[in-house]
Amino acid sequence: MSKNKKNISSGSLTNSVLSLFYKAGENELSHKQITKDLRLTKKEDQRLVLNILFDLVDKGSIKEIHRGKFILGAPKEANGQGLIGRADFTASGSAYIIIEGNNEDIYIPQKYTADALHQDTVRVEIIPGRGKKQEGKIVEVIARKRVDFIGTVELVKDFGFVLPDNQKVHVDFYIPASKLNNAKAGQKVIVKMLDWPKGAKNPNGAIVEVLGNAGDNDVEMHAILFQYGLPSKFPKEVEEYAERIPDQITPAEIAKRRDFRKVTTFTIDPHDAKDFDDALSIQKLDNGNWEIGVHIADVSHYVHPGSILDKEAYDRATSVYLVDRVVPMLPEKLSNGVCSLRQHEEKLCFSCVFEITDSAEVVNRWIGRTVIYSDRRFSYEEAQQVIETGEGDMKEEILTFDRLAKILRKARMKDGAISFDKMEVKFHLDDQGVPTGIYFKESKDANKLIEEFMLLANKHVALFAGKDQKPPKTFVYRVHDLPAMEKFKVFSGFVKQFGYELNAQTPRQVGHAINKMLADAKNQNYGSMLETLAIRTMAKAEYSTDNIGHYGLAFDHYSHFTSPIRRYPDVIAHRLLQQYLDGGPSGNKETYEEQCVHCSERERLAAEAERDSTKYKQVEYLKTHLGETFEAVISGVTEWGLYCEIIENKCEGMVSVKSMFGDSWSHDADNYRLVGRSTGKVYQFGDKIKIKVMAANLVKKQLDFALATEEDEA
Repeated sequence: MSKNKKNISSGSLTNSVLSLFYKAGENELSHKQITKDLRLTKKEDQRLVLNILFDLVDKGSIKEIHRGKFILGAPKEANGQGLIGRADFTASGSAYIIIEGNNEDIYIPQKYTADALHQDTVRVEIIPGRGKKQEGKIVEVIARKRVDFIGTVELVKDFGFVLPDNQKVHVDFYIPASKLNNAKAGQKVIVKMLDWPKGAKNPNGAIVEVLGNAGDNDVEMHAILFQYGLPSKFPKEVEEYAERIPDQITPAEIAKRRDFRKVTTFTIDPHDAKDFDDALSIQKLDNGNWEIGVHIADVSHYVHPGSILDKEAYDRATSVYLVDRVVPMLPEKLSNGVCSLRQHEEKLCFSCVFEITDSAEVVNRWIGRTVIYSDRRFSYEEAQQVIETGEGDMKEEILTFDRLAKILRKARMKDGAISFDKMEVKFHLDDQGVPTGIYFKESKDANKLIEEFMLLANKHVALFAGKDQKPPKTFVYRVHDLPAMEKFKVFSGFVKQFGYELNAQTPRQVGHAINKMLADAKNQNYGSMLETLAIRTMAKAEYSTDNIGHYGLAFDHYSHFTSPIRRYPDVIAHRLLQQYLDGGPSGNKETYEEQCVHCSERERLAAEAERDSTKYKQVEYLKTHLGETFEAVISGVTEWGLYCEIIENKCEGMVSVKSMFGDSWSHDADNYRLVGRSTGKVYQFGDKIKIKVMAANLVKKQLDFALATEEDEA
């Protein structure tokens, strides 16, 4: 939200206030919170918000639950007001209205979507007696989710249209000549919606920024970032603030900390990493136990609450990892410099130091601020070679860590942790960012070594705040709810056709059942797809001050502490830890819960942007392989066609039933297959088939396949 304008209209402010309540969901908001979120500093604007709040209470849109505390009102249909919900559009132009507390979404045919756009908050009226599913029509747009969109320009004489990239934005924007901003046909632009005249087919818009030519790598990556509201660069004042941070550590600061500079310490990271969050130290104690240090960059020493650097980091909440670039949470001076635990440099850390027996039992723990010196920077590949050969730099230390990590992992699996080891798709890119090849990043012992000790540290800082403190104090947890048994039963029925029995009567048994199935299916064509489907049956992990535990890891207490360079919740955890180590009071739960909700949302957007960039590059890669045939596995079956994943590069596209000549096809939804009505030919989920690449649409990030014929393979 931008800073105060000279005049704020009551209508637009009402939309902004309502949007905050819809974003907050079941969480309460106060007048002070709302004016702070909207950055309203003028007294008259703050008074206007108060009037709007009581007006919304009178209308039933919100309700006052305590003096000055408000919450979203229950959806109502009294007095013809209609139901209020969020419009989730489909690519065809119809929509579903998602209403908080309603089990069933309301279907809106395209002709009844009015002037609503994807994710807008709308008022809808039910159309009675329209078949099995509940149908309705949109009668009012209460609040726009957004008014600026990414799209491609099409020129027609002295005016133009912008065709949105997002297929769920189902209309093109009409651009008069005066609003074209010198954009040329085929260019990627940002268009701002101005209005939507009653009865008009298209909304009116203005091009506010020309990004460049569609298909250019930088343009497309910036477009993806903009699509999800993610920044591509830092404001000048934030960069300047960061540059003023001193590189040198003072003797006075070192004197306040536990000194690990003479203890063997190293990092293990991807070969192209520059932001080193974490380091490990190890030394043998006189009693035969091991002292293991998990040292994390002390970002909170440099990023102070309330500073412009802190505000920018909070707004971003996470670094974003697109195919060809990192969009960091912190400026490069910190992320790759001052905070990064680089080889042969002294660095300030926040550390978890464990005394561990030879059988990986933790017998003692210390948490606090330290100073370290990294003796060696390993890539995962280098550390893996030491593990596999038993030779190389620091072999004794790495082999000890590997042995202890395997014991810790085995114990987690026994407790019911789920073993998801999904391969990541990576690209070889040329100087222009064009993909020349695809490869897979697999998690090996070196990766798991780091993972186990990061998990150990994350677990113990959560135990310190949430169990060791009496009473437990407010903390930021990484939580993962129990799986919904109904979803699991559906999944169990699905995998039964492949010969897998998932015997689990309780949520706690689900982890063991899924692990066994994944191990058995590991070498099957459909193994990775079953893993993807299993993940979808799980709840999503998120940040919360309410500790419900982390089901997937089988931990009752878990936080994020180990990546503060790239995750804001870790910065919060560091600050709270120091506050509690100093004997300070518990943090304000309401404040930190609000921050958790924000960080979870930003993380979700970043993940979607990362997936989009991967999909774009897959389509771009196959654009150079049109007409070629590949072996693929059927990854999904619908009435309109077969989704297929190419085995050698994991690119997914669709074989439309319209292209499947020689028969008409019946969709057997219960058995995930298409059956030829005349021939009886069956195409089923998990089948290996050969496909031909027919089209690669970069705008839609979509691949079209056809079944390969004998002629194609000749």
